[in-house]
Amino acid sequence: MARPSVRRQRAREVALRAELFGIEQLARHAQFIAARHTVVTGRASAWLLRRLDQNEKVLRAFNRATLAVDQSRHVTPAAEWLLDNFYLIEEQIQLARRHLPEHYSRELPRLANGPSAGFLRVYDIVLELIAHVDAQVDVDSLSAFVAAYQTVAPLKLGELWAVPIMLRLGLIENLARISTGLAQGRRDRNLANQWVERLQAMAEKNPSRIVIVVADMARADPSLSSAFVAEFCQRLSRLNPVLHLARGWLEQRTLEEGSSVEQLIHQESQSQASDQVSVSHSISSLRLLSAIDWKEFVETLSLVEQTLRGEPADVYGDMDFATRDRYRHVVETLARYSALSEIEVARNAAELAQESAQKKGREDRTAHVGFYLIDQGLPRLERAIGARWRWKGFVERSVRKFPFTFYLGGIFLFTILATLGFVRAAEMRGVAEWRLVFCAVTFSLGVSQLAVALWNWLATLLLKPRPLPRLGYSPGGIAPESRGMVVVPTILRSAENIDDLLQTLEIHHLANRDPHL
Repeated sequence: MARPSVRRQRAREVALRAELFGIEQLARHAQFIAARHTVVTGRASAWLLRRLDQNEKVLRAFNRATLAVDQSRHVTPAAEWLLDNFYLIEEQIQLARRHLPEHYSRELPRLANGPSAGFLRVYDIVLELIAHVDAQVDVDSLSAFVAAYQTVAPLKLGELWAVPIMLRLGLIENLARISTGLAQGRRDRNLANQWVERLQAMAEKNPSRIVIVVADMARADPSLSSAFVAEFCQRLSRLNPVLHLARGWLEQRTLEEGSSVEQLIHQESQSQASDQVSVSHSISSLRLLSAIDWKEFVETLSLVEQTLRGEPADVYGDMDFATRDRYRHVVETLARYSALSEIEVARNAAELAQESAQKKGREDRTAHVGFYLIDQGLPRLERAIGARWRWKGFVERSVRKFPFTFYLGGIFLFTILATLGFVRAAEMRGVAEWRLVFCAVTFSLGVSQLAVALWNWLATLLLKPRPLPRLGYSPGGIAPESRGMVVVPTILRSAENIDDLLQTLEIHHLANRDPHL
C-alpha cells in the first residue's frame, strides 16, 4: 500500500485541543496516562528533529503565503497572530534545534504501545498537557501534571530536564497544525471566491445563463467545508439577488450532507475564534518558557533529589546547585550501568550513609551521600548496585585509581619504545657504537618531552575534571558556625601601589558583605 503524502498526513492532523481541565482534573488525567504508558529503552530514531524540520517548513510556507495575500482579502485573526509573531516562532525553532542534540533524545524512554507508540514518553506527556490546557501552559499546571504522573511512574532526571525542550517542540507542533488548518481554510475561501466571481461575471453578462455556472459548480463538487460555505454566503449576500439561485443549490447540498448553511457558518466562526485563542496561548507559552526557573522546577519535582536530601548528614541541601547537579549526574550514570533505576541508586547511597551514621555518627563524612557518589565510598556503592562498566569507564576508573603509575609509566614506556625504534633504525644504517649511544641519549631526551605532551593531551581526553564540592549558603548566607576570613596576599613594592591595593581590598569587601565573612 502506498504511503500517504506529507500534505495528506498534515491535513488529517488537528490542533492539540481537548477538553479543558482544571488543576485537579489534570492531576487525575496524569495518573491515568501514567498507568497506561508502557516504556522501552534503547536507541531510537531522531524523529523529533525531523518533525521539527517539517514544522519549520510548514510555518515558513504559511508565513510566505500570508504575506502574499491580497490586501483586499480577509485574513483571519489567527493568521495575523502568526504573522506578527513569526520572528518569535523562528527564534524558538532555533533554540529547540540547538538544545536537542540527536544523541540526547535517543537516551530517553519511549512508549511501547498505544496511539503514541514510538514517541518519547516525556514528549507525549507534554502533548497531553498542551491539549488539555489549550496551550496555556503555566508553572502551576505543569508542576501539578508532572508531580501527579510521578506518583504512578517516576520520570528519569533526563526526562525532567527535557521538559522545557519538549514543551517548545509541542507548542511549535501545535502552531504548525493550526497553520495547516488555516492554510486549508484559505484555499477553501479562495475557491469560494473563484466561484462567486464566475457567478458575478455571468450575472453581469447574461443573467439567464447563471444556471449553467451553478451546474458547473455542481459537477465540480467542491468540498463544502465551513470556510468555503461561510465565504461563499458572505460574498453572495453583497451581490446581485439573482445569484441567490446559487445559494439555494448550496443549501440543498448541505442538507443532503446532514448539515445546514447556518450551522457551517456558525462552525467557521467558532473555529476562527478557537484558532485565535490557541495561537495566542501557544505564543504566550513560548514566551513564558524563557522566564521559568528550570533548575528549581527539576529539583522540586525530582524524586532522586528528594531521596538525596534525606541523607543523615543533612548537608546535601546546603550545597550549591553545581555540586548537587554533579551528584545527580553520578546517579544517572550508575543507573545506566546497572539494573536499578535512578531512585533505587539514590536510595542505596542514602542507606549506606545511614548505616555509617549509626556506627560513626552524623558528623562523620561517611554519613554524607557524596562520600559514596564522588569519593572513596563509590566502589562500595557500585558493588551494592551491581554496576558493570564498559571499557571506557573501566579505563577511566583504573587511571584515577593509579594515576602516578599510569602517568609516569606511560611516559616512560613511550620514551623507551621510541628510543628502541630509533636505535634499531640507526644500527641498520651502520652508525658507529659511540655515536649511537650519544644519539640515543639525545633522542630519548627529546622524545620524552613529546611523551609528556602526548600524555597530557590523552589525560584531557580520558579524564574529566573533578571540582571540589561546595556549600551554597543561600538564601540566608554563611551560617555563624561556618564564618570565615578572606585573606588577600599583597607585596608592597612601592608607596605608589598602596592606593591600588587598598582599592582592591575595598572592592573585595563590597563584593562580600556577608556578616559572617
